[in-house]
Amino acid sequence: MTSNTNDRKVRSKKLSTRVDLTAMVSVSFLLIIFFMVTIELAKPKVADLSLPDNEWTCIRAYSGCGTERRVMTILLGSDNRLVSYLGILEIPLVPPKEINYGKNGIRQELFARNKSMLQYSANVGKPGNGIIVIIKPSKECNYKNLIDILDEMTIAKIDTYAIVNEFSPEESKLLAAK
Repeated sequence: MTSNTNDRKVRSKKLSTRVDLTAMVSVSFLLIIFFMVTIELAKPKVADLSLPDNEWTCIRAYSGCGTERRVMTILLGSDNRLVSYLGILEIPLVPPKEINYGKNGIRQELFARNKSMLQYSANVGKPGNGIIVIIKPSKECNYKNLIDILDEMTIAKIDTYAIVNEFSPEESKLLAAK
């Protein structure tokens, strides 16, 4: 038997097994950025709101010390009803009246009351003391009305306001009357 060089097995050359991961890294970074952005956008947006203690009785705190003229109370009722008065309900400086939401309603009233109070306080020697607004939403008031009145406080630049959920019987009657 003669050995022939043609009888040998031909072996193929082995290629390197290097895998290029550049595309995988790019996709990974894109996914990380996507999830970071969606998490940031999914966070709820909130408004700053400071509420008084439960024992805080705002009208009684201002009665008798000459600051009744600074206190404006806004009652929020059902069906977009809005009643406001200036001072204390028993002896109001401005009697209760029904006002509409919006530019020509409560916003105009807030601007006018705050401007007159700022002028008065500057003449008395206590500049910068604007009105104090007490917002009283009833149980029939919807959430949109409360947010609308808080927006009006921001637009009218009212610095001092509080949300109080205690109604006197007279205030309940005021909202119930048409």
